[in-house]
Amino acid sequence: MTLKRLILVFILTPIAVLFAVSALFSSWQEPQFQSRLELYQTNIALQAQAWQSEDSSDRNLQAIREAILGEQPLEGATKQYQEARQSVQANLDKVNNKLAQLRSQSEITPTPPKPLPDVPPTTKTSRRGQHQELEKSLKQLQKLLAELDLRLGILQAQQGQTDTALKTWNELQQRSDINPEFGQTAAVLSGLWSNPSRILPNPQEAIQKNLEGWFRSTALVQLYQLQQRQDALSAVKAAQQESSAQAVLKLAVIGTIPTLAALIGLILLIFLFAQRLLKGKTSLLAQNADIPWSTPWDGETVLQVFIVGFFFMGQLFVPLVISLLPIPRPIVDVRLQAFSVLVSYLLVALGALLVLYFSLKPFFPLPQFWFRFRFQDNWFFWGLGGYCTALPIVVVVSLINQQLWQGQGGSNPLLQLALESQDAVALGIFFSTAAIAAPFFEEILFRGFLLPSLTRYLPVWGSILISSLLFAIAHLSLSEILPLTALGVVLGVVYTRSRNLLAPMLLHSLWNSGTLLSLFILGSN
Repeated sequence: MTLKRLILVFILTPIAVLFAVSALFSSWQEPQFQSRLELYQTNIALQAQAWQSEDSSDRNLQAIREAILGEQPLEGATKQYQEARQSVQANLDKVNNKLAQLRSQSEITPTPPKPLPDVPPTTKTSRRGQHQELEKSLKQLQKLLAELDLRLGILQAQQGQTDTALKTWNELQQRSDINPEFGQTAAVLSGLWSNPSRILPNPQEAIQKNLEGWFRSTALVQLYQLQQRQDALSAVKAAQQESSAQAVLKLAVIGTIPTLAALIGLILLIFLFAQRLLKGKTSLLAQNADIPWSTPWDGETVLQVFIVGFFFMGQLFVPLVISLLPIPRPIVDVRLQAFSVLVSYLLVALGALLVLYFSLKPFFPLPQFWFRFRFQDNWFFWGLGGYCTALPIVVVVSLINQQLWQGQGGSNPLLQLALESQDAVALGIFFSTAAIAAPFFEEILFRGFLLPSLTRYLPVWGSILISSLLFAIAHLSLSEILPLTALGVVLGVVYTRSRNLLAPMLLHSLWNSGTLLSLFILGSN
């Protein structure tokens, strides 16, 4: 065994595996992005439920409204906010327990009379840093819990549960761990919905500062009605009607397009499986299904590309280079954040593709069907059809996945940035990263190289499954492993049948574009 193989197999590979396992384990206790996304969608639904068409007797419009919002939007929103509150409270309890453990360790550990040579000098510093991070998380969770309680009370009051709403706001006022502004806003809301009602000083300022969207307009309507300010009341209702019409349109775009695509995908799946049963090996699903690639390299080359090119470039070299750049940190400007994400991704992709090129250069010219890009082919239909069929499959897997993880397991941080960014330039840069750069790089690496390489040792279906699992693990979030594996299987099937990398690239780009479009629309609320 050569020195290169020894280093690669027994040193670099275990380091990469340990890092991946550690990253996945650390994501275990992180909240899923899906939970926050559902709240954004709930807020838009609340705005939309105030929409009234000009012809209120038109049953078709009312049917459309119910189809988009459901029969009881307020009840659904209340349930969503209660679940979110429970999740935040559970995370708050975890952070408090961790802080208590750190404090107890600091009290129990005796202070040595002089520095001990065998004690790492960074222990106290790292513990202090951990304590600061936990304190930061604690404040964020406390703020989020207070915001949820303010909104939950308004939802309860609007459903006639006034006593429950007053109890929610009174409990919020009694908490000493929150910003006094939230307590004052809770007092304002309690006064507005009390019987008899009472109006505290500066109620409009507190409402406008600490409430948003439907919650703000609902509280202002209640205030202006009590103050008998007809002009202000009419202005708020007009603005509410305008925003509710926009919200209905947003929900229609978010829900209708994916639903139609998923319906087409379901029909395609039934057709493809029926054709497979009836036509056997002449069916579309059987096309190239059992034909492996001719692979002149062995597993050492595969490890070299992924360990050196993908892992060390992506997790060590590129982050080190970026950390040495004279950039002020933390990056606050959203355009700079988006540009930083794009540059980081391009550097990782460039490094990995260079390692891939030099690893395969001794085997040039490559055998047939390797890294094929054929524009004069049916790749467009494979990519578009694959996107439609992936939707119902991944949706079902995601529903199962949510039951397994219960809102935990971490998520891609890029999703949060895209959701909260409303700058057109930043959104364009995020789109370039997710819908162009990511499909090109990841499909070359996982479908173009890894999947065919595995067919040297495994059947085609086994290569699709293993490459899909590694594709999911590479995203380093436990909650995303099952959905991304399902997506990877569809990508693998599309590539092995079409033998054209343009097909999975189109599918991948459509998938990421659809996700970003939904985030942009939700974030615009």
